[in-house]
Amino acid sequence: MIVIVMGVTGAGKTTVGRLLASSMGWVFADADDFHPPANIEKMHEGIPLDDRDRLPWLESLRSQICAWTYAGQNAVLACSALKRVYRKILDVGPEVRFVYLRGHRDLIAERLEVRHGHFADEKILAGQFADLEEPDDVPAFDITGTPQQIAEAIRKNLNLA
Repeated sequence: MIVIVMGVTGAGKTTVGRLLASSMGWVFADADDFHPPANIEKMHEGIPLDDRDRLPWLESLRSQICAWTYAGQNAVLACSALKRVYRKILDVGPEVRFVYLRGHRDLIAERLEVRHGHFADEKILAGQFADLEEPDDVPAFDITGTPQQIAEAIRKNLNLA
């Protein structure tokens, strides 16, 4: 199974995803690591990415998901997957499950103000929310709980041992 933990920057995708993967002995990957340098530079400068920027990144992620699936490898991927069309690209089959970390913009902005050492910050948050097409067909988890509580809720929701 491939679990894609999605949401806007600052929602806790990486933290929750790492905990989830670790608790089950699964592979963890952060979609940010798949961005080409030009995308990282744009985000660092506070310039929102557009669909042209994101397409090669999404194709790279899709290839990795296919590789995990082909190898029978269970994995957790932290990925914004903001738009339905992006999720469609990443959804390579029934072994892919999305979970959505939902949070209020003000809370996420507060988190981003204290986050250091990450190329995505509060400057791109408005663009993230503008692009977000909230899924209505995947489990959503409120981010006000602790990362451990959220990871456990995801495990229960997906019936993961």
